[in-house]
Amino acid sequence: MIADEQQRYQEFERRRALIRDAHLKPADARPQSSARGLHHTALISSDVERTVRFYQDLLEFPLTELIENRDYPGSSHFFFDIGNGNLLAFFDFPGLDVGPYQEVFGGLHHIAISVALPAWERLRDKLIDAGVELVEHSDVSLYFRDPDGVRLELIADPLGEMYGSKVL
Repeated sequence: MIADEQQRYQEFERRRALIRDAHLKPADARPQSSARGLHHTALISSDVERTVRFYQDLLEFPLTELIENRDYPGSSHFFFDIGNGNLLAFFDFPGLDVGPYQEVFGGLHHIAISVALPAWERLRDKLIDAGVELVEHSDVSLYFRDPDGVRLELIADPLGEMYGSKVL
């Protein structure tokens, strides 16, 4: 079985190398992105009050707006400041059974939010004190789920870096 796993690993590495060789340009040869940045990511909340308490009170992301969702009367659309001009947004859909959170193709795996190391340490302690189950990885990443099951990562690396390496 170990030989099969090693062969699979080598095949995955071979595929990644082909994609890198075909598409990844050196930083000085890459064109500038047409995008200005991520305006917001919109998720679904099953309970607006609980979501606000989690993101604003526990994670310290200030609530910036709470309005009606223009696409679904009675639904709320609300936003949290996650720094650098970026927002994390939510909808609730009262009366609509949207089911539990699922990771599916085309869906969300996790959201990684960069925080400075002192904030990362403070938020880790707050999450532990609040009884939120988390996994600490590489001394800079915390993985945990919000009240609706969305997987989040708080990463102490600066924007544009991943585990000490430049990715942007």
